[in-house]
Amino acid sequence: MGNCIYCGKPAGFLRKKHKECENKFNEGKKEIINTIHLKAIDGHIDDLNNYVEMLCKNNFINNEQKNNFIRIGWEDAVETAFDDGILTEKEEENLSNILETLSLTQDDVDKNGYYTKLVKGSVLREVLNGNIPNSIANDKNSLPFNFQKSEQVIWLFSNVDYYEQKTKRQYTGGSQGVSVRIAKGLYYRVGAFKGESINVTETVHSDTGLMAITNKHIYFSGSQKSFRVNFNKIVSFQPYEDGIGLQKDGVTAKPQIFKTGDGWFTYNLVSNISQL
Repeated sequence: MGNCIYCGKPAGFLRKKHKECENKFNEGKKEIINTIHLKAIDGHIDDLNNYVEMLCKNNFINNEQKNNFIRIGWEDAVETAFDDGILTEKEEENLSNILETLSLTQDDVDKNGYYTKLVKGSVLREVLNGNIPNSIANDKNSLPFNFQKSEQVIWLFSNVDYYEQKTKRQYTGGSQGVSVRIAKGLYYRVGAFKGESINVTETVHSDTGLMAITNKHIYFSGSQKSFRVNFNKIVSFQPYEDGIGLQKDGVTAKPQIFKTGDGWFTYNLVSNISQL
């Protein structure tokens, strides 16, 4: 006879749980998630920790499960905060207070990248307000870039795939022709030509490396290529789901594409910095 996985008491022959215990567990799970979501939005967190602990005790929820449900509710609140595209200072404060009140770390809620999203929202808000956040000032000297004295590093992307457009010549409209024998062992192919020469443009992966965004430049450093692009030289940005493309000024300049993994943040960041 097995014991109930929730209350620990005998569950009956070949049974692992009581239906009523499972229902209580699911009710507690739902209440924790909804409560965290609500409190992270409205900011009313008085006695929140005691309430969550009471739910866990009464609904057979262990500590690991509790933290997981809190994370889910907190992630839902982050999504709600970003519904209008802008993370306000009050929303950021409320979300941060939840973590402090429930003694959760950044790592606890960044399993799916939501704490990083919170930081990105804060950075974008500062840029939109005309401020230059110095997000990674402590790491500036360890980066493989020759920054100017007046530059502030705003964001650093790692494992960025860099793509370039390259043009190659190929022939089209070719013909195999026919063979005409003119002597023993010798043939002349009539119409054996390659056809018209045309230019074909294709996007190719050129390198993978670090990409730094400052208040003046976009920097890239990989094993094959290292360069920087002045914001004043960029005439347009192209948003992609997982990165951005940019077009520099100049007749011979070709589009450059950076796959950062977060096109929404990258595009909003660089397009707004370029206007400061």
